[in-house]
Parts: sequence; C-alpha cells; structure tokens
Amino acid sequence: MNSKIATVLLGVAALALTAPRQCRAADELDAETKARVERFEKGPATIDVSKYPTGIQENYEVFSTKCTQCHKLSRPINSDYAVPEDWSRYIKRMMHKPGSGISAGDGKKIFDFLAYDSSVRKKKQLDEQLAKLPPEEKKAAEAKIKELHDKYDK
Repeated sequence: MNSKIATVLLGVAALALTAPRQCRAADELDAETKARVERFEKGPATIDVSKYPTGIQENYEVFSTKCTQCHKLSRPINSDYAVPEDWSRYIKRMMHKPGSGISAGDGKKIFDFLAYDSSVRKKKQLDEQLAKLPPEEKKAAEAKIKELHDKYDK
C-alpha cells in the first residue's frame, strides 16, 4: 500500500515539474513572432493594481498565477494587445495550450483584468487601436469596456 502511495506521489511531483515545460514546448514561434515576444518580455513583469477596484485586483491574482505557468508575466503585460477582442482571442488560445490549467471561469477573470487594465494603463494605445477599427467593431469594443467599468468601478 505504501509503495502505491509513493508511486502516485512521485507521479504527481513529476507532472508538477514538467507542466510548465510542456506549456513552453507547445509555444513554438516563427522568427518574427519570437522577436516580438522577446521585446514584450523585456518590460516590467508586474503591475501596480493598488488603485484598481477590488474585483480587478482579485482577477490580477488569477492572471498572475495562471499565466506564469507557461510564460513570463511580462509577455501579456507589455504586449501590443489593448482591444477586448484581441484579449479574448489571446486568452482562448492560452486556455487550449496543454498544461495551462486555465478554466473557463479563470479565463473570464483574466479577460476582465486584461481588458480593464488596457483601458486604464494602455489608454492611448487602446484609443489608437479603436480608431482603426471598423465602426461596428469599435462600437462593440467600447461597449465591452463600458460594461467592465460598470461592473467593477463602484
């Protein structure tokens, strides 16, 4: 009986040690994308969320815990994504990576954090990207941002 428990524990430990590597191994990138990602990863790896609403601060904790399973936190923090739809696609892609451990509920919290953060910390970049969108996409993005602020800014 003890040898079975030891075997199970050893297996769990091995999985815990290899899961982050599995995520990274699945993240094969072409040269142009790799250079872009490396640029993002050179920036800050944390955000001061102390002035953000409590719900967004809690979502930041989920973001910082889940997203570091596969890559540096500086990658999404410094990325050129700012429009909600870009974050939605990015998070869905990450959720499907082997070993990410991002559930649908976690994905929603991560999305809320990143979209909210972009509307505050990346406001200029967001405004520039919104200006380039077709009118219907711009309207949808602005509605999503308003929805997030209505939900969290109390």
